[in-house]
Amino acid sequence: MKKFALIGAAGYIAPRHLKAIKDTGNDLVVAMDVNDSVGIMDSHFPDAEFFTEFEAFEAFVQDKAMNGEKLDYISICSPNYLHAPHIKYALKNGIDVICEKPLVLSIKDLDSISAYENKYKAKINSILQLRLHPSIIALQEKVQAAPKGKIFDVDLTYLTSRGKWYLKSWKGVDEKSGGVATNIGVHFYDMLHFIFGKVTHNEVHYRDEKTASGYLEYERARVKWFLSIDSNNLPENAVHGEKLTYRSITIEGEELEFSGGFTDLHTQSYQRILADEGYGIEENRTAIKTVEVIRDAVIASNSNNTHPLLQKVKSA
Repeated sequence: MKKFALIGAAGYIAPRHLKAIKDTGNDLVVAMDVNDSVGIMDSHFPDAEFFTEFEAFEAFVQDKAMNGEKLDYISICSPNYLHAPHIKYALKNGIDVICEKPLVLSIKDLDSISAYENKYKAKINSILQLRLHPSIIALQEKVQAAPKGKIFDVDLTYLTSRGKWYLKSWKGVDEKSGGVATNIGVHFYDMLHFIFGKVTHNEVHYRDEKTASGYLEYERARVKWFLSIDSNNLPENAVHGEKLTYRSITIEGEELEFSGGFTDLHTQSYQRILADEGYGIEENRTAIKTVEVIRDAVIASNSNNTHPLLQKVKSA
């Protein structure tokens, strides 16, 4: 049984990590979050220690290590801009890391945590759960089996409506979240790289605090993409539920069906990590570079490769 800590226990994604730790037969020793709305812990690890101040969490971890109870892993679900310092804290203490996406916000940060990993000999593992989805794996195999030189035409559309709270939280601050393309899209860019290979061209057609759109070329694909948290951009056939959402990936006009199959991907990710088969720093490099370019690129105003939904935004 491995001993875990969790940073960011009150966040949206934390319950998937709590479940994964429990489902893999391990123990959560301590959790930390500046917010104390962490009742979800009682369903998984009611005896775990909890702190709202990092200094108190840090002291607890040190005391455990002094008593011969060093942690094996720290799972990081904190806001994006805190991933790098929290990763460095774990590595400096010789504790392996499991970190949510995006691993970090920039290539500079990626190289920095790589240096820490090399110096302190602890390991960084990342959650790239779409690489484990059966439909994504099947598509990757289909692309690899296609005739050499075949380039696939792809449309990626993802809209997940968010209320006014979003822009008032850290997620609405580009320096903290990386912007909308990073915060809601980085795992899609990793998926595209995983399936279609290296990025060969990256242009951005629109970017504001709620929406981003552009065009990417990979070794095996041409991709028009559109990401938004603005419900005004939703098409008529959006899903009406807890949140208004719309997700579509078409390849050569054929819809990729991957609406299901997400339930246990974090648990599968943990199983791979515990078997020393996790995804590390370098597997994240392409996606992080992609979103960094999207964040900083000059807008291309005269492209012939715009996403169909972009016209709706510009005419609003």
